[in-house]
Amino acid sequence: MVNDPGKPELSRPIKVKSLPGEPVSIEADASERAALARRFSLPGIDRLRAEIVLDQLGAVIRVNGTLEAAIRQSCAISGEDFPARIEEAIDLRFVPEGILDPAVDEDAELEIELHADDCDEIEYSGDMIDLGEAIAQTLGLAIDPYAEGPNADVARAQAGIVAEGEQDGPLAAALAALKKG
Repeated sequence: MVNDPGKPELSRPIKVKSLPGEPVSIEADASERAALARRFSLPGIDRLRAEIVLDQLGAVIRVNGTLEAAIRQSCAISGEDFPARIEEAIDLRFVPEGILDPAVDEDAELEIELHADDCDEIEYSGDMIDLGEAIAQTLGLAIDPYAEGPNADVARAQAGIVAEGEQDGPLAAALAALKKG
């Protein structure tokens, strides 16, 4: 089954004017997980669930909660598939379209300072936000693209790759001497 390029793999639209007062649970079904696995180049996603709370602050919607996923990914060293767990805090703001793009002189440089406690912002237009796509994006950002599986050290050894500090020979000795001096 090929995904429609205009349709998100995980879509959970919510009307802005009638936000639920209680926490919202989002759980991806098998076909949604398979489509997301293709999107993120993963061998598989066995579980994807999010618990979120929505707060409306005028036209801005604040989304807080947690995402939990059980994925299978390929080791960056050996290429073998291995299971991985993701637990990620969700802290987002949906803002009306145009608020994120202040009018700026095109010749001026724009400097934005971000802090660790700043949340991600997602623009929306109309009267709907898509919590599913926000969850999918959160998952995509949480996946470690350089994750190493349990056989990574064996694959390194078989390829003749040694860890830093374990090298022998004249070049290694010269580099070690430079580090000390």
